[in-house]
Amino acid sequence: MPHIATKTTSLYVLLCVVFLLKGFSQSKTINSGWQFSEDKTTWQTVNIPHTWNQDDAFDDEPGYRRGLGYYQKQVYISSEAKEKVFYLKFNAVNQEATIFINGQEIGNHKGGYTAFNFNISEFINYDAYNVIEVTVDNSHNEDIPPLDADFTFYGGIYRDVELITLPKQHFSFDDFASDGFYINYPSVSEEQAQIEVTAILNNTASKKEKTELKFTLFDAEGRIINSHVEMLKLQAERSEEFKINLPEVKDPKLWSPKNPYLYQLKLVLQDKNGEILDSKTTNIGFRWVSVDADNGFYLNGKPIKLIGVNRHQDYEGYGNAVPMALQKKDIELIKDMGSNVIRFAHYPHARELYDLCDQLGILVWTEIPIVNKVTNTEAFFETSISMQKEHLKQYYNFPSVVMFGYMNEIFIRLVFNNKLTEQESQDLKKSSVKLATQLEALTRELAPNHMTVMAGHLNAIYNETGIADLPMIFGWNLYFGWYDKDIPDLGIFLDEQHKRYPNRSMLLSEYGPGADVRIFTRTPKKFDFSTDYQAKLHQSYYKQITERPYMTGMTAWNYADFGSEFRGDAIPHVNQKGLVQYNRTPKDIYYWYKSVLDTDEPFVHIATDFLKGLTLYKDESYAIQVFSNQDKGIVYLNGKKQEDIQFRNGVATIQMPFDNGINQIKVVSEHISEEKTVEVLKIDTLDFKTFNHFGINIGAHFYFNDEERDVTFVPDQAYENGWFGFLDGTPYGMTKDKNQGLPHDIKNATSEPLFQTLLEGCSSYKVDIPDGNYKVDLFFVEPQIKSIENIYNLSNRKEDSTQKQRVFDVFLNTNLIEKQFNLALEYPQKYGVTLTTEVQINNDEGLTISLKSIEGQPVISGILIEKI
Repeated sequence: MPHIATKTTSLYVLLCVVFLLKGFSQSKTINSGWQFSEDKTTWQTVNIPHTWNQDDAFDDEPGYRRGLGYYQKQVYISSEAKEKVFYLKFNAVNQEATIFINGQEIGNHKGGYTAFNFNISEFINYDAYNVIEVTVDNSHNEDIPPLDADFTFYGGIYRDVELITLPKQHFSFDDFASDGFYINYPSVSEEQAQIEVTAILNNTASKKEKTELKFTLFDAEGRIINSHVEMLKLQAERSEEFKINLPEVKDPKLWSPKNPYLYQLKLVLQDKNGEILDSKTTNIGFRWVSVDADNGFYLNGKPIKLIGVNRHQDYEGYGNAVPMALQKKDIELIKDMGSNVIRFAHYPHARELYDLCDQLGILVWTEIPIVNKVTNTEAFFETSISMQKEHLKQYYNFPSVVMFGYMNEIFIRLVFNNKLTEQESQDLKKSSVKLATQLEALTRELAPNHMTVMAGHLNAIYNETGIADLPMIFGWNLYFGWYDKDIPDLGIFLDEQHKRYPNRSMLLSEYGPGADVRIFTRTPKKFDFSTDYQAKLHQSYYKQITERPYMTGMTAWNYADFGSEFRGDAIPHVNQKGLVQYNRTPKDIYYWYKSVLDTDEPFVHIATDFLKGLTLYKDESYAIQVFSNQDKGIVYLNGKKQEDIQFRNGVATIQMPFDNGINQIKVVSEHISEEKTVEVLKIDTLDFKTFNHFGINIGAHFYFNDEERDVTFVPDQAYENGWFGFLDGTPYGMTKDKNQGLPHDIKNATSEPLFQTLLEGCSSYKVDIPDGNYKVDLFFVEPQIKSIENIYNLSNRKEDSTQKQRVFDVFLNTNLIEKQFNLALEYPQKYGVTLTTEVQINNDEGLTISLKSIEGQPVISGILIEKI
C-alpha cells in the first residue's frame, strides 16, 4: 500500500518536530513515521492516513478485523516553547480512540467520523522526545453508532493528525474541536447582507489581557470590502464568548451552484502592542434557503431542483485512508457531472471537501452515522448527542452546507428482525423517536438558517411513528425496480405520500441499481447488474422526479462503488450502485447524467466504452445509446450515415448493423461530435474459422466480459439447430424480481457473474461445433449452501437452508469426465469449480454435455470451448 512503509521491529521513529518561537499560533501536521502494531509485538512504520482493513475487507473469508490497533510516535518539543499551549488534534479515528502522552492517559473519544483534540500542555516533557500513543478500537460497540450498516467500518487513524501550538490568548479549541468561531447571517437579500460572528476566545494567562479582534472582509478578487476592530479585555484563565456584528454589505453577490461567489473573512487576534496572536480565515457565501411542500427547494428565493449524488469516502486499494488529492478529484467529478447537491453519507467527511463544495458550488447535506438501529441506553444517547454537537460545530461555517442530518433508515433492522417480541418492538420504536426528537431539537437550536433532514427506507413505520414529520425535509430511500416492485411505482408511491402528507417536504435521498461494467445485455432485467438496466432505471427516475414540482430533489445512490464487506454481488464485498467504479472510472450512466445536468458546454457521449467482446450471429444488429445535451444529431457507422436522431431525456437509442471486426461509430450534432470504435465478432456458424474460443454464460441472459480469462461469455439460449443451447433445465434463482442467480461471493474466483448464473435440472446441453480437437472448460458451483444474510436485498425470497444432496455424472459426448460429482461434499461452500478436458469431435456429432443425475438435480454455470 502506498501509505505503508517497510516493516521494522524498532519501537519508535524519532521524528523531531521543531516549533518556531513566534508569538502566534501554528499547526504542524504529524502524519509521517508512525509505528503501528496489532499486538504490541510486531511493529511496522506507517504514514497517516492509515487503516488495517484495506485488504482483509475484500478477501474470501467472511468478516474483517474489528478490534484493537496501536499507534506510537515521538515528537521533540523545545523548552523555548514552555509558555505556549499545546493541542493534539485528530481529524478522525475509527471508531474509539484512547490517547496517551508519555505514558499518561489524556483522554478518550468515541465516534469515528468527527475531529477531536486534547490540551496536552501539562503532559509535555521539554527538551525531550514526547511519546504519543493511540489505542484505536473498531470493535462492535452497542453504545457507539453506527451499529450496523451497508458499508465497511475500517479501523485506524485515517485523517490528519496535528500538533498545534498556541499563545496564551487564542481562538478556543475546546468547543467540540470547532474553529472557535461561528458565522451567522441575520439578514441576506439581493440588496444587503449582514454578518454576525460569535467568537470564543481563551486566555490561559493568570492575568487579564487587553486584545483587539480585527475583521477584514475581502471579495473574490482580494479587494477589501470592509473591516472592523473590536477591543476586548480577556479575563484571566477563562474562555469567553463574544458576538460581533460586522458592517453591512451592500448589493452582495449571492452564492449559488451556478455562481459560487465567495468572500473571505479574515479574523486576527492581536495583543495590546499589535502583535498577532492568532488568526483564522473562513469562506463567506451570502445565500438563504427555504423549502415548500408543494414547490420544493428554494435558494435565494428562487426554486432549484436538487439533483446530485450520495458519496462514501472509501476508495479501491485504500479503504477509507484515502489521500486528499484523490478525494478532491471526487468532488470535481461530481461537479463536472452537473450535480448541484451532494449528500455526504452516512457520516461527516473530510472538511477539505466541504471547502471545495463552497468553491465549486455544490449544496451539501451532511449527517452523523446513526444508521439502521438505536441502542436504548444512556451511553448511546450521550454519544449520539455528542456526535451531533461535534458535527454541527465543526461544519457550521461552510456556506455550501444547507442540510444537517442525523439518522438513516433507523427502523430497517427492527422491520427485518422477527425475533423481537411485540413489546421489544414498541420499545425500540419509542427510543428511536425519542433520540430523533432530541437530535432534531439540538440541530434546530445550534444550526439556525439550516435545514434538518433524515432518511428512511420503504416502510410505513416512518409515518406510523411520526418520525418522518420531525425534520424539515424527509428523505425517502427508494429502490423501486430493484429491491421493490417496478420502476414506474416510484411516482405512484410519491404521489400517494404527497396526498396523504401535504405539508411534508420530501427528497428522494437514495435510489439506483447495482451495475457491473463487465455485464451488458439487449434484454435488461431487474437485478441483473447490467449497465443497461442501470441506464433504464436512472433515466426513468430522473423523469419521474423532475415531473413532480413538490419533490425537493434526488441524490443517486451512489456516486462511486464502495466497500461493503458482507456483500456477495457481481463484485464481492463491493456495493456496485455507483455512477463510477470503485477506482473512479466513470460508468456510462455518469455521462448520461452529464447530458441532462450540464448545459454549459455542448456534450455527446457514445455509450460503448464497456461493450467488449460483443458477439453477434448472422445479420443481428445491436442497440447502443448515445447521450447528449443537444437536441439532435446524425449517426454514422463505418463512414456511412445510419440515421438522424433526436435526444429525449438526454438519450437516443440506435440499432447498429455492425460489421465483423473493428467498427467506427461517429455522432455529429450541431456543435460537437464524438467517435468510438467497437470490435465485434459476427459469426454465421460455430465453425471456429474466425475465432478460436467460444464461451457461454449458462443460465444468463447477459454477456459477461471475463477479464480473468480474456473472454466475453455470450448469453444462454434454448437449443437451436446449428448453434447451441439447453435442451432442459431452469435458470436457478431467476424470477420476475430476481435475475442475479446466486447473490453470494464465489470463493477462489473473480468471475462471479459467470458462476452466479446457472441452470438447474439440465441433463443435456448441445453446442454444434465442427469436427476437430478442443479444450473444454465446464464451470460449476453448488448453490444451496447457506450464506450470510443480506437485509439490503429487501426481497421476500428466502434461500433454502436445508442442504440437499446433489450427485451427478458428467459426460462430454460419450466420454465420462467426472463420476459421482458432488460439489457440496468435495468443495468448500460457494466454491467455483472448473472441470477441464480435451475432446475430439468426429462424424459431425457436435458437442453434447450430459449431466446424468444420481441424486438431486444437476447444475452447470458455464462452458468455454477452445479450438486446439
